[in-house]
Amino acid sequence: MTTLGADGRESSRGGTVVLVTSVGGTTGSRAAAVALACAASEPDRPALLIDLDQGRVPRSSLIATAAARKLEERLVVHLPDAGVASRGTLCQLKLSADPSGLDGVAAVLPAVRGSVAVIHLPPRLLQSILDDSRIRPTSALLRADLAQDRALTALAVRDLIDRGLRVAVLKCPIGWLAARSSLFGVMPGGNGGLPARMAGRLLALENGVAALT
Repeated sequence: MTTLGADGRESSRGGTVVLVTSVGGTTGSRAAAVALACAASEPDRPALLIDLDQGRVPRSSLIATAAARKLEERLVVHLPDAGVASRGTLCQLKLSADPSGLDGVAAVLPAVRGSVAVIHLPPRLLQSILDDSRIRPTSALLRADLAQDRALTALAVRDLIDRGLRVAVLKCPIGWLAARSSLFGVMPGGNGGLPARMAGRLLALENGVAALT
């Protein structure tokens, strides 16, 4: 594990806001985002996964914690036209991958103060969300293939660090079982998900800087 540098910062909303995106054409960023949201969820404090990428609107699962269902109800009040679903231990929110989606993020963050918000977004929206003073992320996770995109990844990491974010680079996709289970808001026991130290630093559970793994 190689240290990349820079301390995290507190969001203007008073909570942890993590950006998750890919570098180049690398796949697996959404599975990493869901896994991180699962890791951030607690029985009485579900994390919110905000998905700004293309894809289907999520549906609520039959198995969800009471806290996740309550968060879903609150979000429906704030964004009645958005796709909201409680799944397992977390809540998922689907917004459009354009500037209106950023407006939705800014509108909903005050409603989840005290919980972790994980925002999955396409690379083309990264600069816009970083420049949006209403959102102020605290950390970022990049899914990257360093064999193909090492230079581009290094540039992205340096920019994020200069902005005061904790940064981690996930070199390999999470395991298949973990990826499938996380879609239902749960994580299986054992290995296969995000490395525990990486998740802890991104979620501000550990001091120090985030890492490359």
